Amino acid sequence: MTDRIVSPGGIDRRAFVRTVSQAGLAAAIAPSLFAAAAPAPAATASSTTPRKRYAIVGTGSRHAMYRTALTQTYREHAELVALCDLNPGRLELSRGVAAQNGSTVPGYAPTDFERMIRETRAQTIIVTTMDSTHDDYIVRAMEAGCDVITEKPMTTDGAKCQRILDTQKRTGRNIRVTFNYRYSPPRTQVKDLLMSGVIGDILSADFQWLLNTQHGADYFRRWHSQKRFSGGLMVHKATHHFDLMNWWLGAMPVEVHATGKREFYTSTMAKRLGLDSSHQRCQTCTETAKCTFYLNLASGGNKSLYLDQEKHDGYFRDQCVFRPEIDIEDTMNVMVKYDTSATMSYSLNAFNAWEGYNVAFNGTKGRLEHSLVEQLSPSGADFNQAGLTAGAHTRIIPMRGAANELKVWTGEGSHGGGDALMLDEIFLPNRTPDKYLRSSDHRGGAASILTGIAANRCFATGQPVKVADLVTGLQRPDYAPMPTRNEAVPMPRAPAPATVPAKS
Repeated sequence: MTDRIVSPGGIDRRAFVRTVSQAGLAAAIAPSLFAAAAPAPAATASSTTPRKRYAIVGTGSRHAMYRTALTQTYREHAELVALCDLNPGRLELSRGVAAQNGSTVPGYAPTDFERMIRETRAQTIIVTTMDSTHDDYIVRAMEAGCDVITEKPMTTDGAKCQRILDTQKRTGRNIRVTFNYRYSPPRTQVKDLLMSGVIGDILSADFQWLLNTQHGADYFRRWHSQKRFSGGLMVHKATHHFDLMNWWLGAMPVEVHATGKREFYTSTMAKRLGLDSSHQRCQTCTETAKCTFYLNLASGGNKSLYLDQEKHDGYFRDQCVFRPEIDIEDTMNVMVKYDTSATMSYSLNAFNAWEGYNVAFNGTKGRLEHSLVEQLSPSGADFNQAGLTAGAHTRIIPMRGAANELKVWTGEGSHGGGDALMLDEIFLPNRTPDKYLRSSDHRGGAASILTGIAANRCFATGQPVKVADLVTGLQRPDYAPMPTRNEAVPMPRAPAPATVPAKS
């Protein structure tokens, strides 16, 4: 059952979509590195190959990367033939940017989604809408004969995941889930090391992810702060992390134990921080001078993308991070068992002093440690992760041996160069094989969200959850070969004799 989405301003979004559709929105609206050690996808151009036809549904902030890719970077090989959104103002804004890039792109309402596909002959639909609506567009696109590229998470609960899996099996269409973290050079280097067997086969892993009070707080301002829209941070955010671990290990999650709570982003904490109370939103807050969580929508890109578009759908991008109706956790701890018998201990905290992560793998020959500081302190509203690897460290510690600090692979651009590498693989023709198998389909998309969906069920019931109880018919993704548990393991070198202190 799909949730009835009512905006903070009280406007029923479905009723709004019907209204704009009847008004004819579907008609065209007037235009207003990688280091040498790490291989990247390669391609050769072909002037005789017809351009592939793409449509994007959802014109919020994330879609801009794909719009730029289609109207500028890869326009020789790909064409943006349509844009679709329930907010006509945001839709027209995106069309205007596309026009500035030389592309005249028609706009459609979601109710005219199938007509958009027919009229524009779109071959692939790119889904960048609110998380809880992904399944609807993915399924409708496949049923209309299109392939799909979707932002993570693939969807937000087990029933929607099952619907996607069943439709994909019935239609045979392709789904790609864009896990750009796999393409970030430092993380690909970790995969390369694990594949090499330098620490043997992996028995356990420890993974700690920290969000600071700039980036982390932002999830509590937006629609992400309600589980019916996002699945909570266990699905919306941690799907990246669970996918990384699945891919790093070459394994599928089997059983999940988890606990979660929200103790920082609360009305009680607002008072402890010296505020009189929580409020509805920053724009109308009477305590902005005292609150360092204040977000000014009237400045920067947020104004045109969100503040100016509120009149169309009533969505507030600057909701108070301490308001009582928030129902997602800010502190989460998860234990996962995999089909390889490996286990993982994972934690996610959304109000930390710095942003980044620590991960360690314990193998039969030693230990791999990798850490990355993405942001040490808040520096305004720019959350771009360019230059991400500046705080990266990777080292191998052999069993009974000395630690070896490695030179970290680097890249350029957003997400440490990961976005550019991923987009190359998506849009360039004649790609060379990727030995890391970084591309993810519906199987990888499902495997990542099911860990978070299971964790959410653990939060509610206090009981462990088996992933197989959430969906049926899920097949194992294709993973690159990893060291196995039946290979011989060298005996560790003998420890040095203990030194006996000299008697005085």
